[in-house]
Amino acid sequence: MELALEAGAEDIINDEDGSIEVITPTQEFIQIKEALLNAGLKIELAEVAMRPTLENALSGDDGIRMQKILDTLDDLDDVQEVYTTAVIEN
Repeated sequence: MELALEAGAEDIINDEDGSIEVITPTQEFIQIKEALLNAGLKIELAEVAMRPTLENALSGDDGIRMQKILDTLDDLDDVQEVYTTAVIEN
């Protein structure tokens, strides 16, 4: 994935399922996507998403309450994406 880094990507993450995440600055998104497509790579999903710079660990009752809030928000028809800095620990 040197190609993505050369095109301006900040980071490459190899996920456990074999997929690859390319982290880019928002303003470089289209340019990097086009570079990957022009190289003949198949892109299954390309989207701009919010990623937290800091995470907050929640466990116990706090984790349960946060998960309920996230589930409720996600179930709303008007909500397309839900982002959080919470990391819910079991």
